[in-house]
Amino acid sequence: MSVAGQEHEYEEKHVHQVYEQIAGHFSATRHKPWPIVESFLRDLEPGSVGLDVGCGNGKYLTVNQDIFIIASDRSQTLTKIAAHRQPHSNIVADTLSLPHPPSSFNFAICIAVVHHLSTHSRRIEAIKSILKLLKRGQAQRAPSKLLLFVWALEQKSSRRGWDTGDAQDVMVPWVLKEGTKGEAEQDRKYNRYYHLYRQGELENDIAAAGGVILESGYEKDNWWAVCCPARIAER
Repeated sequence: MSVAGQEHEYEEKHVHQVYEQIAGHFSATRHKPWPIVESFLRDLEPGSVGLDVGCGNGKYLTVNQDIFIIASDRSQTLTKIAAHRQPHSNIVADTLSLPHPPSSFNFAICIAVVHHLSTHSRRIEAIKSILKLLKRGQAQRAPSKLLLFVWALEQKSSRRGWDTGDAQDVMVPWVLKEGTKGEAEQDRKYNRYYHLYRQGELENDIAAAGGVILESGYEKDNWWAVCCPARIAER
């Protein structure tokens, strides 16, 4: 098996299959939009058309009724859940193989997704694959832009307690109570792969993917950045 094939197989086992198994419970815990994501979406020009790559249960799709979002997720079950948030469009798609034409969208969000890719090159490729879908012309009143969120390594005040010096590639458990009718419920643990981003790493990956940082920061155990393709920034 090729190296690329091994990486895909690893992510299939430790990311995609896990989210398919926990989708219902995961969705039930995801309701409130994160403040920076909500602000990003609300500040977009009315009529903007964009992407939510790795949309999960689609909790961001109804934040701003004046924009239209094409949402995608690798999980079929989560995509079906997100489809109830109308009038937006939902498809099953992989971040590295998005089926959209280049230079077609005013914006994109990718929240808590890139950190599930298991190698540095694949994380950069994921960012690049989204940036190439943003419009690059001068006719727009506002530049096309992408908002990214990834888990931070530096979260010593959280219950997880990770910080500088800890391993960046980790397995994070999701615990479900399972059991058939009449049986005692038992905890079952599903481990998900994460790459924890250290300070400055997200900005470096965006630059390597051909993007330019517009804003960046830290919020609730996450690093985030707003960026655009380099050719937009140069205009």
